[in-house]
Amino acid sequence: MTSHELLDALNRALAMDLRALTQYMWQHVMAMGLESPQIKELFKEISIEEMKHAESIADRIYYLGGTPTTKPEPIKVGGTLKEMLD
Repeated sequence: MTSHELLDALNRALAMDLRALTQYMWQHVMAMGLESPQIKELFKEISIEEMKHAESIADRIYYLGGTPTTKPEPIKVGGTLKEMLD
């Protein structure tokens, strides 16, 4: 794998983590009134973990001389509790 391919792969991973952290953050915000307040907090915890993953990947990209992406993969927002959990 070339360094260019490695940076591309890391940026794809970063874009997926940016999607995940944003999606879980919005699910946490939108979870008001859901049947289970624990799920709301779970969405928040997962979003924070994904942020930590994204930061680690971005640090690695920058260290290797690349530019970390700021564009997430497409985000799905809303839906029922079951749709959010899926």
